[in-house]
Parts: sequence; C-alpha cells; structure tokens
Amino acid sequence: MIERPDKFHSLSRRIVIQFCIFTFAISAVYGLISFLLMYTLEDNFFRKEIQLEAEYLSFGYQQTGEWPPTRRPNMQLHFTKATFPADFMEISVEEPRRTEFTGNNGKHYHLYTFPQYENTFLVAEVSNELFVRPIRSGVIQFLSISTLFVSIFACLIAWLISRKTTRPLKELAELVDGVEPEVIPRGFSKHYPNNEVGILASTIEKSLHRISLTLDREKCFTRDVSHELRTPLAIIKNAAELLTTQTTSNSEDKKLLHRIAEASEKMEKTVYTLLMLAREENTSQGKENVQLMPLIEQSTIDNRALLVGKKVDINIANSCHTRIYAQPGMLKVLLDNLLSNAFQYTLSGEVNISYLDNALVIQDTGPGIEPSISDNVTEPAIKGTKSTGFGFGLSIVKRLCAHQSWQLSVSSQNGTTVKVAFIT
Repeated sequence: MIERPDKFHSLSRRIVIQFCIFTFAISAVYGLISFLLMYTLEDNFFRKEIQLEAEYLSFGYQQTGEWPPTRRPNMQLHFTKATFPADFMEISVEEPRRTEFTGNNGKHYHLYTFPQYENTFLVAEVSNELFVRPIRSGVIQFLSISTLFVSIFACLIAWLISRKTTRPLKELAELVDGVEPEVIPRGFSKHYPNNEVGILASTIEKSLHRISLTLDREKCFTRDVSHELRTPLAIIKNAAELLTTQTTSNSEDKKLLHRIAEASEKMEKTVYTLLMLAREENTSQGKENVQLMPLIEQSTIDNRALLVGKKVDINIANSCHTRIYAQPGMLKVLLDNLLSNAFQYTLSGEVNISYLDNALVIQDTGPGIEPSISDNVTEPAIKGTKSTGFGFGLSIVKRLCAHQSWQLSVSSQNGTTVKVAFIT
C-alpha cells in the first residue's frame, strides 16, 4: 500500500500554504510601498510649496534689490543659520545637505537654500499642514488589517484551486494504490484531462502494463526452469553417481564422473536458490521454529565431497542446538552456500560453526579474501584469482539475506568469517 502523506506534506496543503505565504508577502510589500508613497507625496507637496515661495522671493529681490516679506506665516527667511529655530539649528550645521528636520513638540521643518545667494535660507514650519504623520497609526492599522483579510481571502481561493487541481491526482493515486499484478486496470488514462495529469496517468498505465508483462515472463521463466532444468540435472547427478559405483578400473574416468556429479549437484542447488529468490511469496510464508543443528549436519554431509583429500576439521559448537524462526528451505540454501564456500577454499585447518547472539557464525582457516576485492566481495561476478567458480556464491547469499531480512557481514582476518544475524 502507498503510504498516505500527512497533513504537512499533502500536495494540496502545500499549495495552500505556499500561496498564502506568497499573498501575505505581496500584500505586506504593497502596504509598505503604499505607506512610503504617502510620505513621498506629502514631502513632494511641501517641497513644491516652498519652491514656489522661494521663486517669489527671489523674483522680488531681483526687482527691488530687497527681500520681500514671505506670503505665508509659516515660512521665514534667514540669512544665517544662527537664527534658525533652536530645535534643529545644530543639526542643520552638522548636516548641511539635509532639507527636512523634526523639531520639538511635534514640529516639522523643511529647509530651502537659495543656490544663487549665499547664506540665504527659507525655513518652513509645516507641522500644522502634515496629513500623513497624524494618521500614521491608523494607516498602519488599516494596511495590516487589509493585508490579513486579503491573505485569508487568498487562502480560501488557494484551497478551492488546490482541491480542484489535486483531485485528479488523488483519484489516480487511489486507483493504483495496492493494485495487484493480476488485476491491473486498463484504459484508465482516458478518463483524465489532456494535461500533465493525463500524461502522468498514461505513463503509469504503460508502466503497469510493462510490469505485468515482466511478471508474466518471470512466472513463465521460473516455471520452465523448475520443470526443464531441475529434472535433467537430477538425472545427470544420479547417472554420474551410478557410473561412479560401476566404474572400478579407470581412475581418470572416476575423476571425471566425480566432477560431473559435483558440478550437477552445485547447479541443482544454485537453480533451487535462484528459484526461491525469484518467488516473492517465499518471503514470509512457511516460517517455523527450525532446529538449526540437524540442518548444519545435513548441509555438512551434502557438501562433504569438497573436503575429499583435505585435512580439515569441522567443529560445530553446542550453541547450534537452537531453534530459528525461518523457512527450512531458505535456511538450508543459506547453509549450503556458506559451507560449500568454506569447504572449497579451506585446504587445511578447520571450519568452525557457532551460534552467538542470535547470529550464525562460520569461520574457516582458508587463505581469506584478497584485499583487492574485500570491499565488494558480495557483488555479482566478483571473485579472487584462485577461485574456480563464477563469483556468484556470496552474491546469492547477500540476495537471500536481503530477501529474508537477515543481516550479512563478511570479514577476512586469519581466514574468512561470515556472520548472519537473524532479525526477529
């Protein structure tokens, strides 16, 4: 089954949240711009008024040689900064390019400097004419409330849009959720609009169809392999064993027959392992509490041919008298692969088998794993220079452990140690 997204990761909720955040940010920026625009318009109005008054005074001075009185009572001519109002005189000296000042008791000043007349200034006290600053708190409150309402309205619209937009995706997800290969729906992409959702539905339908064909081919393959390969291999194995018992004179013939029997037995085990790995139903079905010791003894007997002519001691610890919750067939395949590797590569010494902390441990005194392949020894087709196989033994063991949720670890120090932890 497809894992359902929680409320923080749902696509529709993400659309709503992101749209709301975007709208809130845009509204806030718009409110700030509007607020600054009001201040700018107010300042431009005052600058225009003082500019017109300065032009009037300059024209009068040019005509008569004397400065005429100002027409507006809130504007005064000054011929030195020392006569400026005390609440901004020092600041005007420190910042000679500044044209706007805030005084005491809410007073606000605008300063105009006559460019053609040195030390001639026009000061306008505009506190009674301010129209933005007195309502600044109200403007901020209005912009904040309007931003909030716009954001709520935008969230509502985003919620409606997201529902409409994601409804086809939800329907598509519910359609393919937990679909079985045997009942894959056909032609469902035609019911979706000709947009990205329709393209996705068509792609999913084609993919499901290809998966269905692949599964059918895999089932046919495993069925054919089981029927067409296992029977001939059993015949070859039995025929080789029979000829071995009947041949008494030619030792070379016996060696050849022994190699044929050994190869057929190995092929039979490999085919059986691959067939079990290919069948998904073998993952959890048929598990039971299996006695480990009898399986180890049987696997040791089945692979005894690999110890012929070698001085190798097989030590099975008493800790192996235990039970493991697993499929007997899978466990036997695991033991066959691990013990055959240990028997094959140990020319002399011993192979120790134990069960510690819910883990099977197989140690041998063989040459160990070559350093050049130690990091990826469980990958397919990886083998040492002295190996006579194809390098798939530990790869199959790795797949088998993954198939049964067991943990595999391989180390090489004074031989090779393989550990399989059985997770409960």
